[in-house]
Amino acid sequence: MQLKGKTALVTGGASGLGAASVRMMANAGANVVIVDLNREAGVQIASVLGPAARFVQADVSDPLEVENAVETAFAAFGALHIAINCAGIGDPQRVLGKTGPADLDRFAAVIRVNLIGTFNVVRLTASAMARNEPGEDGERGVIVNTASIAAFDGQVGQAAYAASKGGIVSMTLPLARDLARHGIRVVTIAPGLFDTPMAAGIPEEFKAALAAATPFPSRFGNPVEYARLARHIVENPMLNGEVIRLDGALRMPPR
Repeated sequence: MQLKGKTALVTGGASGLGAASVRMMANAGANVVIVDLNREAGVQIASVLGPAARFVQADVSDPLEVENAVETAFAAFGALHIAINCAGIGDPQRVLGKTGPADLDRFAAVIRVNLIGTFNVVRLTASAMARNEPGEDGERGVIVNTASIAAFDGQVGQAAYAASKGGIVSMTLPLARDLARHGIRVVTIAPGLFDTPMAAGIPEEFKAALAAATPFPSRFGNPVEYARLARHIVENPMLNGEVIRLDGALRMPPR
């Protein structure tokens, strides 16, 4: 799918991987709907991008709020062709900590945002994409989801995060198979260590050790490198039903 003139909806689009994807899509000539809870940052990015961008404040796990974002895409640009799911949270806790068992509500919140939120956006954007006129090969839309290498190498304290991202990995192929008859592709990116707001709280000495453990390049990823892969997925019609690790060959240690 060529990006020029198409419309993309990007969740978590006000920062990190999402913001880099927003800019990548816009610079390639696409219209962009930025979905995020951070109104100030989202409005700022949209104002810089100008008429080709809109911001919608939304919780990705809320059906009505995501429906509003999809409707905004149609109202502003007449269609929706691409969805990039970058919204996510992390809340580490051990199964048994110093104060007792893990807090179930905290576990459920991570699943709700990361896994249920992703599926909510997938189902609603796919419904919109299915109305598009088919392009080359009958393609109507592309959905890019974001997992994590924690889905494969979850560390101590990451049970909730790893479970939520593992769910995204596991549903990639069935989503692609479900949506194939509508001409909609689904691909998941599983990033490693990236320089995003989620990584901002990691102590510098621990960040340095993790970067050194990455075979090559031995550093944290730049969000634009995620955005480049997202763009390639959109533009390459044979990428479908696959999970792509983007991690410099890193395999996370237990801690």
